[in-house]
Amino acid sequence: MDAEGFDRLAARARGLAVPGSRRILGLAGAPGAGKSTLAERLVARLDGLAVLVPMDGFHLAQAELERLGRADRKGAPDTFDAAGYAALLTRLRTPEPGVTVYAPAFDRSLEEPIAGAVPVPSEVPLVVTEGNYLLHDEGPWAAVLPLLDEAWYLDLDDRSRVSRLVERHVRFGKDRDRAERWVRESDESNARLVVRGRDRAHLVVAMS
Repeated sequence: MDAEGFDRLAARARGLAVPGSRRILGLAGAPGAGKSTLAERLVARLDGLAVLVPMDGFHLAQAELERLGRADRKGAPDTFDAAGYAALLTRLRTPEPGVTVYAPAFDRSLEEPIAGAVPVPSEVPLVVTEGNYLLHDEGPWAAVLPLLDEAWYLDLDDRSRVSRLVERHVRFGKDRDRAERWVRESDESNARLVVRGRDRAHLVVAMS
C-alpha cells in the first residue's frame, strides 16, 4: 500500500477515535492479507488514541485442540473461542471509567494464546481488532459484526497472499515443505470461508 492510501485509511480511523467515546474498528481478510501489519500501523499513527486487540488471542490452546481432535486444522472457525471474543468486544464497547480491561494476545513463536497480555484503558477511544472471521455469519461469529462500528475487508491477490503465508510459517519454525502443505490444506480452506464475508464489509481495502 502506498503512503497516500495509508494516509486515507489513517484519517478514516482517526475519525472514529473521538475522545470521551468508545468505538471499535475491525479489519478482516483471508490469512496473509496483511491484517496485523495494517492494524499495527494504524494504531501507531493514532499515537495513543487506539489500542490493538487481535482476534487470534482467542485461539484455543494447543492441548485443547488436541483433545478435541482439531489440531490439524488450527485456524478454522471452530478452533477459536468465538463467544469469548464477542463477549470481550461487548465489554470493550461500554468501558467502565477508570477500569483497564485486559485482552489476550497470540504468540506466534509459541503458537499459543497469552491471557491478559493487552491492556485496554477505559479512556482510549478506539479499539482496533483484526482477524479472519470478523465478517463470518455462522454460529457465535455472527455476533461479532454488529459490535463493530466499521469493518474493513483487506483484499490481496491470492498469489502474493499465499507467498507471504508460506514465508511467515517458515519464519516461525516450519520447514518449507510443511509450510506449503499447511497453507494448501488449512489456510486456503479457511480463506474460502473468509472471502464469503467480503460483501458485508463497510469498506474493501485493496492491499499490495
